[in-house]
Amino acid sequence: MFGTIAKTYLAEKLGIDPSKIVVVSVMPCIAKKYEVVRPELEHEGEKNVDLVITTRELADMILEAGLDFKSLPDEDFDDPLGESTGASVIFGTTGGVIEATLRTAYEWLTKKPLDKVEFHEVRGLEGLKEATVNINGKDIKIGVAHGLGNARTLLRAIQSGKSEYHAIEIMACPGGCIDGGGQPYHLGNMDIVKKRMEAIYKEDRSKKIRKSHENPAVIKMYKEYMGEIGGDKAHDLLHTHYTPREKI
Repeated sequence: MFGTIAKTYLAEKLGIDPSKIVVVSVMPCIAKKYEVVRPELEHEGEKNVDLVITTRELADMILEAGLDFKSLPDEDFDDPLGESTGASVIFGTTGGVIEATLRTAYEWLTKKPLDKVEFHEVRGLEGLKEATVNINGKDIKIGVAHGLGNARTLLRAIQSGKSEYHAIEIMACPGGCIDGGGQPYHLGNMDIVKKRMEAIYKEDRSKKIRKSHENPAVIKMYKEYMGEIGGDKAHDLLHTHYTPREKI
């Protein structure tokens, strides 16, 4: 998504030809290397993301360059689009995407502020998690799975009619993106994965803004460029679809 925004909204604001922008994405997921060449992830013939490196590859580059991050001065993120929220931080762990969604859905549906933003029901390293969240008097049933085996179990339960959810979250990697194929190796030590999860929630708690829809940079972008939330322009730029690929 950010690649599309960089080559449309950001390019327009900075007065740069989108073809002159190279977007490099640092990801915990090795599958992103394949995604960048999919035609579905292009806009008007321009690739949304040009290059993908993994977090492990970035770490190797940092070590090779001899950079000592502890000695580097602190800086703010670039502007525009330098703001982030706690909701964006927790995307990296299993249950995080649906929790961020619930924070926004609650306020949009109830028109009331959500004081308790932490949904512990969808957290943890259990392979399959279920939660029921009451929003505006309606019980919303949530299903969360991580790991392909658990994903298969969840989807088969839905297909058979045994489980009915209003929303589901599935992450292919055990633990979510924090345990992605491009992450530093932990050799099966799940305590490391737990510590990564704890670090993410700690960062979320430290954020002044913890709900996606309250991000001032995003609000400004919609006001200046995207227009209506869920409108035609936003749908064209921020949504995609996948077509079946041939088996190799």
